[in-house]
Amino acid sequence: MTLIVRSATSSDLATIARFNTALARETEQRALDGAVLQAGIAAVLNDPDKGRYFIAEEFGRPVGQLMVTTEWSDWRNSYFWWLQSVYVIERARRRGVFHALYNHVESLLKTEPGVCGIRLRVERANEGAQQTYATVGLSDSKYVVMEVDRSGAARVDENGADAR
Repeated sequence: MTLIVRSATSSDLATIARFNTALARETEQRALDGAVLQAGIAAVLNDPDKGRYFIAEEFGRPVGQLMVTTEWSDWRNSYFWWLQSVYVIERARRRGVFHALYNHVESLLKTEPGVCGIRLRVERANEGAQQTYATVGLSDSKYVVMEVDRSGAARVDENGADAR
């Protein structure tokens, strides 16, 4: 598999929205509000302070993505980069797409002053993803993520799954 990883541009909005919709459905059985999702993606694409998307392409066609956001750590006096919206299309899984995306981000991290590490959240039941993430050196941080989500952007899907 010959992969190219590049920064996303505004022309990738529809692809990112399609990938995020599939990601929410596959991993959390959630249906996303398309208008909110597209506005959120556009906000990132138009403001690098919100985050950055990266696209993996095979023969010029997108096969995967991830987004990087930042979190300031006062304990470390530096930033963590959070990997979010990680998605690889089904036919390209287990073929190095995530590794290519991760390696690209890690190489950028090494050149950025003030960045101390990489973090990501993964659904507890998504053991396949956890195994993939472990192959690049990511490990269980022993933290539990808790939240209050008042956005209403995720809703019950057509199968009646909890939208949270």
